[in-house]
Amino acid sequence: MKINKAFITHDDGDQKLLVSTGASKFSGLVRSNETAGFIISCLEKDTTEAEIVAKMQKKYDGPKEAMERDVKKIIDQLRKIGAIDD
Repeated sequence: MKINKAFITHDDGDQKLLVSTGASKFSGLVRSNETAGFIISCLEKDTTEAEIVAKMQKKYDGPKEAMERDVKKIIDQLRKIGAIDD
């Protein structure tokens, strides 16, 4: 899975932005915190939830279960707006 081509990503200082190009049903901008920004960055290339969790474990200190929940939650939200190609 990866970010749909109808969306572009942009680093804006401390935030990662996900912007609809107008080629999707979603019209707008998604601002993210550091964790969601990291997940979105991972999704710029074809990846899996397990690979994202593994990358998060290398970067952040915390329980794997919490990281798995965060990754699933962010991916589910991105799917709802059509931002992910599976």
